[in-house]
Amino acid sequence: MILDWLERRRLVRKGLACDKTRLSQSEDTLPSRLESSWLTRLFILGFFIVLLHLGVAWGKPGDNREDQILAFIVFICGLMLLELDCREVWCSNSRLVLLLGATWLNLVMVKVLFLVWPTDDPAALARLYFLSPCTFAPFLVTLLLGTRAGLFAVVQVSMIASLLTGQHFTFLLVSLLSGFTAVYFTQNVRKRFDLIKAGVAVGCLNLLCAIVLGLVHRRSPDALALQALFGIGAGIGTALLVSAILPVVEWLFQITTTISWIELADLNHPLLQQMTMEAPGTYHHSLLVANLAESGAKAIGLDATACRVMAYFHDIGKIIKPEYFTENIPPGANPHENLSPSMSALIIIAHVKEGVDLALKYRLKKQILEAIQQHHGDSVVTYFHQRALQQQQDAREGGKIMNMREEDVPDVSENSFRYPGPRPQTKEIALLSIADAVEAASRSLEKPTAQRIEDLVNEIIEHKIATHQLDECHLTLNEIRAAAEAMSVTVKNMLHTRIAYAKKDKSSASTVVQPSKRSSSAGSSTSAAA
Repeated sequence: MILDWLERRRLVRKGLACDKTRLSQSEDTLPSRLESSWLTRLFILGFFIVLLHLGVAWGKPGDNREDQILAFIVFICGLMLLELDCREVWCSNSRLVLLLGATWLNLVMVKVLFLVWPTDDPAALARLYFLSPCTFAPFLVTLLLGTRAGLFAVVQVSMIASLLTGQHFTFLLVSLLSGFTAVYFTQNVRKRFDLIKAGVAVGCLNLLCAIVLGLVHRRSPDALALQALFGIGAGIGTALLVSAILPVVEWLFQITTTISWIELADLNHPLLQQMTMEAPGTYHHSLLVANLAESGAKAIGLDATACRVMAYFHDIGKIIKPEYFTENIPPGANPHENLSPSMSALIIIAHVKEGVDLALKYRLKKQILEAIQQHHGDSVVTYFHQRALQQQQDAREGGKIMNMREEDVPDVSENSFRYPGPRPQTKEIALLSIADAVEAASRSLEKPTAQRIEDLVNEIIEHKIATHQLDECHLTLNEIRAAAEAMSVTVKNMLHTRIAYAKKDKSSASTVVQPSKRSSSAGSSTSAAA
C-alpha cells in the first residue's frame, strides 16, 4: 500500500498521473463475510441465550430454573420458526441481531417496569399489564424487517415476558392481542403519522381489553378507568418512542423503510435540482423511467416507492458531461462525431462511476448507490461497439488497397465497450434496468401502436435474458411477464396520440362579406379568442 502511494506520487510529480482520486465504496470483505458466517450466527444466538438466562434470573430470588428452561424452549422454537418462515432474516446476521436485540430490549423494558413497580394487589397488577410496552419490538421489527419478523417478535416478547412476570395468563393474552394489532396496522405504514395511528389502534384495543377484563373481574369504575387510560397511553407512547428512534436504527443497520423512501422521493433534492438545470433531458428521462419502474413493481408486489426513488437518481452521473448523452443533445450538434468510438464509449460508461461519486458525496442510501452501479449491469454499449467494428472493417478494406497486413489494424476489444457491472442483484434494480432500456428505446418508435410497443418491451427483455443480465436478481418468468405487461400499458399511455384539431381555411375566410366596420372588429376579436 505504501509503495503504491509512493509510486503514484512520483507519477504525479512527473505529470503522468492525476492527483485526484475517485470516491468508491469500501472494498473490505470482512463485513460481508461476517454477514453470512455460521460461526458468527452461533455466537449471536449463544450471546442472546445468555442474556435471556440473566434476564429471567434478574430480580427474582429463589429457584427459577423452571422459568429459565421454559424461556429457553420458547426461544429455540421461535428460532426454528424463523429459519422456516423468514429465511432472509435468518441468513443475515445483522438483521438477526436487529430482531433479537429489539426483542431483548423489549423484554428488559417490561422487566424493569415490574421491578420498579412491585405489587401484590390484583387491580394494580392489571394496570401494569396494560402499561407494559409489549408492542415496542413488534412496531420496530415490522417497520424494518417486515410482517413475518414482526409476528416472531410478538410471540417471543409475549411468551417470554409472561415468564419474566410470573406466568400470568392474562398478561400473555393482552400482550398477544396488542402485538398482533401493532403488526396488522404497521404493515402498510407510509408516513410517520400512520405509525401514530397504529399506536392509537393498539390503545383502542387495550381500552377494549381493559373494559372486558375489568367487568369480568368486577373492578371498581375508578380502577377500570385507570387501567384503560394506561392501555391507551402505552399504545400511543410506544409508537412515539419507535418513531423517534427509527432513523437511528435505520442508519445503524443500513435498512431503508417505506417512510424514508417517501421522504427521499422529494424532487427538491439538490442533485435533482441540479439535474433540472444542467441535464433537463436526463431529468425528464428519469421521471419517465420512474413511472415505468413503479408500474412494474406494483404488478409483482415489490416496493414501488423504492423503485421510483432509485429511478430518480440512477443517472445522476450524467450531470458531469450532460452534452454527450442523446437526451440532452440538440438537433444537429452531436459531439460524438468528432470522437473515436472507444472515447465515446468511455464517456458514456463513466456516468456510472460519476454517479457513484455523487451518491457518496451526498450520502445517498446504499440501495440507491447499488442501483446506480448495477442498472446497466455488464452490458455492452452496442452503438459505439458496432461503430468501432465498422471502422475496423473499413480499415482492413483500405489496408488491402495499400498492401497493409491485417495484423497492423488494431483489434476491437468488446471489454472496452462494456459497463463495469455488477449485474442487477435485486428485483427492484432489475426492473429499473428494464424500465431504463424501454424508455430509451421507445423514443425511436415512429408510429407507436399498441402491438409495436409490446413487441419492443418483449424484445428488450429477451435481449437482457439472452445476455444474462437478469441471472442474479431472482426474478421469475411470471414476474417478468407481469412487469412487462404493466410497463407496456404505461408506455402506451405515455405515447398516446392526440386528435389533430381542424385548422381554419384562410382562403374561404377571406371571402366572407363583412357588413360593417363594427361587426368586423367584433368578428376578429372572436376569432382571436378562439
